[in-house]
Amino acid sequence: MFRILQKKILLLLFFLVITWSSTGVCNIDSKNSDYRLGKEDVLTISILAGGEKQVETKMVVVGNGYVNVPFVGKIKAEGLTIDELEKAIIIPLERDYFVKPQVNLQIEEYNSLQFFISGAVKSPGKYELDFTPTIMDLVANAGGVLPGRGNTAYILREVEAREISATKIKEKIAKSEPIRVDLRKLLDEGDMSENIRLQSGDTVYIPPGAKLNQSGNMIYVEGKIKNPKVFNYQPGLTALTVCIMAGGFDKFAAPNRAKIIRQTKDGQETIKLNLERVIAGEIPDLILKPGDRIHIPESWI
Repeated sequence: MFRILQKKILLLLFFLVITWSSTGVCNIDSKNSDYRLGKEDVLTISILAGGEKQVETKMVVVGNGYVNVPFVGKIKAEGLTIDELEKAIIIPLERDYFVKPQVNLQIEEYNSLQFFISGAVKSPGKYELDFTPTIMDLVANAGGVLPGRGNTAYILREVEAREISATKIKEKIAKSEPIRVDLRKLLDEGDMSENIRLQSGDTVYIPPGAKLNQSGNMIYVEGKIKNPKVFNYQPGLTALTVCIMAGGFDKFAAPNRAKIIRQTKDGQETIKLNLERVIAGEIPDLILKPGDRIHIPESWI
């Protein structure tokens, strides 16, 4: 019965992919409209006017938060979205240089995105990412939680807690008002309302606690998926089936670069899987194991 249902789901997804391709619904916008620029981020700028490309070059957000824009000079970029910076650049260009100029910005490198995690995770430390993660994304990058983790995670924001010991982090928690995440709801019950989106510079601390057995029997799906969730493990579940159960791929997803993060007795294993080829029937789907985490990255285009 499960295999018949799985085949029906695959056929439905294939039909939807074909429909999206023909209607253009799946056009990918490479901009991250919610992301706010930070120091050392690298941008590509293209300026068009009079039907011709006037310039195309790279810009870096320097230490004072400014970028050096062709024709215009220095403009404050730190804290702005791509759309906001484009508008800020167009104003002086239109005023002093061109008639109805067009400005196109793309983020080449997300060098300002740094996150810190400590406590009951397999690989604590600093993580430099190319996307703004949720707490579950960061935990997955850190290899997952340890069996003896506690039931609450603490997010310290705008606090210099990244290089200090667990004891001092506890002191910071006692003196500040950290964001609290109920890990029992998030990891054991799949309540995604607890899956908070982090900000660059955040420190996540997961204290040790009583051993929990449920987390090893769950399947996690995260990243550019419509409804990131935690599922109870069932024999025969596959990577594509779980993605479908989570609502399918987000508009900006790259299912061809899917990763399955699996804990083994020797450590952590990362399995790369091209789910586009799975959908096309070119390669077999991957049978999941308890505790697997499926990550769907953002498209490059």
